[in-house]
Amino acid sequence: MTIVNSWNEWDPLKHVIVGAVENANIPPMEPALEPKISKDSGMAGSHGPRSKESIDKANIQLENFVKILNSLNIKVDRPTPIDFSQSIETPDWSNDGMFGCMPPRDVILTVGNEMLEAPMSYRCRWFEYLAYRPLLEKYYSEDKNMRWESAPKPRLTNQSYKSNYLPEGITEEERYKKIENRDMILTEKEPLFDAAEILRFGKDLFYHNNFTSNLSGLDWLRRHYSNHRVHQINLPGDLIPTHIDACFTPIKPGIIIINPNRKISSEQRKIFDDNKWEIHEAAPSIHNSPPPMCYSSIWLSMNVLIIDPKTICVEATEEKMIKQMESFGLDVIPVPFRDVYAFGGSLHCATTDVYREGECEDYFPNQ
Repeated sequence: MTIVNSWNEWDPLKHVIVGAVENANIPPMEPALEPKISKDSGMAGSHGPRSKESIDKANIQLENFVKILNSLNIKVDRPTPIDFSQSIETPDWSNDGMFGCMPPRDVILTVGNEMLEAPMSYRCRWFEYLAYRPLLEKYYSEDKNMRWESAPKPRLTNQSYKSNYLPEGITEEERYKKIENRDMILTEKEPLFDAAEILRFGKDLFYHNNFTSNLSGLDWLRRHYSNHRVHQINLPGDLIPTHIDACFTPIKPGIIIINPNRKISSEQRKIFDDNKWEIHEAAPSIHNSPPPMCYSSIWLSMNVLIIDPKTICVEATEEKMIKQMESFGLDVIPVPFRDVYAFGGSLHCATTDVYREGECEDYFPNQ
């Protein structure tokens, strides 16, 4: 029986993992986290269990999302949360708390019949894979063709991070310049990436190099997926550049939306132009700020979940994004989800594909 199969972001979705917010924790400061926390987010200097009220509100929206997916005949599995508030340690470091398991897209990358555990750069997320192990064990037992893989588990010593990356007194202009020059917080000591830095286009994978993914990770993926073409993408224009699925989003074959503040170079855009893919600027969010205690930006409006080439889920309040998706000929399912944002993202973040219909195709023959 085939359980695992997913080659891209848009083929008909039949089986998915949706994250959970139980036991979620605000992690303490650590080297990878420091440059990501903005001073006005409410997150700096605060750590400990998320409030029961915030968890209850998020659960209402997550359960509604699961019901919507089930109504579309999509099977939904959920992770098994561990106690993310407990302290953790390895021989190299200790951390007074973890994160959570709402965004499975960060942890597990599905390519074809393989599910890969990513080598994430945050110490607070070192043990997050444990929440997904019961599901991966089950898939592996039932699907004899499934490949269950894990990238090299990183040590995350201080050598994996640049010291004094944001010195006191650094200006915004200087920070933008660092990012434009691809000077990120991570060193190249070991392969590091979140699974949410990779977009799947059949034979081609696109990898976002930023605060949670280094070039060693890109090199590892190229060696691991030797039958694929793995391309580097950089999108400067953001002080906190992270996951690709909130700044560069395929909608269906031939159409991508891009965050208008995060430009792609002509060199990196060439593969899309040569293969007649349209790149449209994403409609702006209707919100001026993210919800309280949230790591992410207002551009979670772009973090959509494609059900099939004609159907897409968009956060319910994002009226401009809904209209833009309708202009591309898609049927839009509005899904209330802003109460979940603080736990790690929106609809794409909150899911990881298990099965989509379809096979590996070449969408970029001209390269």
